[in-house]
Amino acid sequence: MEFAELIKTPRVDNVVLHRPFYPAVEGTLCLTGHHLILSSRQDNTEELWLLHSNIDAIDKRFVGPLGTIIIKCKDFRIIQLDIPGMEECLNIASSIEINII
Repeated sequence: MEFAELIKTPRVDNVVLHRPFYPAVEGTLCLTGHHLILSSRQDNTEELWLLHSNIDAIDKRFVGPLGTIIIKCKDFRIIQLDIPGMEECLNIASSIEINII
């Protein structure tokens, strides 16, 4: 079975990306068989392409209807994604966890 078939929620809008030393970026998160892609909705100039193989660990946190996924990368980057909707957040997190195990 391909990993792409296990993705429950392939796209989520209104996701906010937080990175150290960079301003927050709101955009659309897409999960593919090999990448996690976040594209800015403002000017389509800000994009993040992250290979699943570069993800070392993830942490999930929930505050009301907002879910937060903290991604720790193998190159020591730490990325925080604020995802509206608990179900979407759980689906994205479980899809990433399946691929990094």
